[in-house]
Amino acid sequence: MAVILGLDQGTSSSRAVLMCPDGTLSHIAQRELPQIYPQPGWVEQDPEAIWSSQAAAVRAVLGDAGLDASAVHCIGITNQRETTLVWERATGRPIANAIVWQDRRTADDCAQLAAAEHDAHNGRNIESIVTEKTGLVLDAYFSASKIRWILQHVPGARAQAQAGQLAFGTVDSWLIWKLTGGRRHITDVSNASRTLLFNIHTLAWDQELLDIFDIPRSMLPEVVDSIGNLATATELLPNGKITGIAGDQQAALFGQMCLRPGMAKNTYGTGCFLMLQTGTTPVRSPHRLLTTIAWRIGGETHYALEGSIFVAGAAIQWLRDGLGVLNSAPEVEALAASVPDSGGVIFVPALTGLGAPHWDPHARGAIFGLTRGTTRAHLARAALEGITLQVADIVRAMESDANNSSTILRVHELRVDGGASTNDLLMQMQADVLGIPIVRSQTSEATALGACYLAGLGAGIWAGVEELEQQWHESRRFNPQSNPEERRQKIAAWHQAIHRTRG
Repeated sequence: MAVILGLDQGTSSSRAVLMCPDGTLSHIAQRELPQIYPQPGWVEQDPEAIWSSQAAAVRAVLGDAGLDASAVHCIGITNQRETTLVWERATGRPIANAIVWQDRRTADDCAQLAAAEHDAHNGRNIESIVTEKTGLVLDAYFSASKIRWILQHVPGARAQAQAGQLAFGTVDSWLIWKLTGGRRHITDVSNASRTLLFNIHTLAWDQELLDIFDIPRSMLPEVVDSIGNLATATELLPNGKITGIAGDQQAALFGQMCLRPGMAKNTYGTGCFLMLQTGTTPVRSPHRLLTTIAWRIGGETHYALEGSIFVAGAAIQWLRDGLGVLNSAPEVEALAASVPDSGGVIFVPALTGLGAPHWDPHARGAIFGLTRGTTRAHLARAALEGITLQVADIVRAMESDANNSSTILRVHELRVDGGASTNDLLMQMQADVLGIPIVRSQTSEATALGACYLAGLGAGIWAGVEELEQQWHESRRFNPQSNPEERRQKIAAWHQAIHRTRG
């Protein structure tokens, strides 16, 4: 039986999944990927370990299914975004470890650039140029400053780059380079849009941005659509057709079948990644949410607004490891459910600052409303509420941004995935604070699902996205049970607490 193979290369592991033509995931294999921490704030990975872990996952999933490479009809790739690799074109040898998206070594460089004017362009502020063209903020999170750092600090790298001898890629590009034996150097539009070098309006690498970061154009991969006959593997999966590519959050958005403007998904993990599909028009965000490309299919580009929450599941881990309130993370649901409310306790989990839409790296976590009657159950419930209220802030910011543009959007339901989405109490609390249904899909593997859907679409297994929508099924729907006044009071108290953490 011909199957779709999905490669899901994440920050902490590489996974491979097999999808049957009916859209079901039949087998999953996973291999851990070590992180390297050379200095505080630095996060690296060995590029060869990225490849070997992904290759091992592929071999394992095919072995578990009793299949060989010839059974693979097409291949979809999704990946940790922004992580930056540079290698020699002639040898394929990486010239340095991959700099992971979490790495902060270039934060000061970005801050200096953000405050500077670009003399060659009538003194315009560099940060405004970057945001206008890329939809992103000028931050160390993205790839451009990481490439620049490698060229500045690896001996001989600048000269090699200027001579056209080096290739840059995000993880998708690296995997495709390895799969094709160096014959294809490509990335898709969703990954390109996370580099700070790609103009999301012209859909091309932008020379002005390359000049700002002093990066030679010759390093960059060819940008392709998210589906199509994109490459043919010669290694590991000989003659395997790569027909779908997307960054992990975009793949999850597609996997959740958020195909129309106003549809949104949230992934609950260590943090939260919330994306709102905005259609074929990019929406500029006054709240400094990220405007990004969701995918490009059939010559049509779809965009999204994205908001990131730094601490979600990490707050539960802190209750367990830092305070000893929990013996295990799964215990939080039953403990929080043992009390009817948080007893007036408000937990602002700004343990690493506040992300969107507040963007305050100096904010610190705080717990308000403690009394002699406060129990660990109240703390557990307040931690879950803190997650839901952060999500509510982003949803409201997204709706406001869209409504202030030519695109009027209202989020009518939120589709959810990720480890914490299995927490029924958390999902009900999220529905209550948002006042809209929370919809959990039958599989929590939204990222891998999206990669397989894109690949199958690119290979012609499905005729179009309308047929694909029939593949998606919900597992459970959580309808709001609170009234508008309760929501208003809770959100008002939350915003007062947020203000105090930033004071």
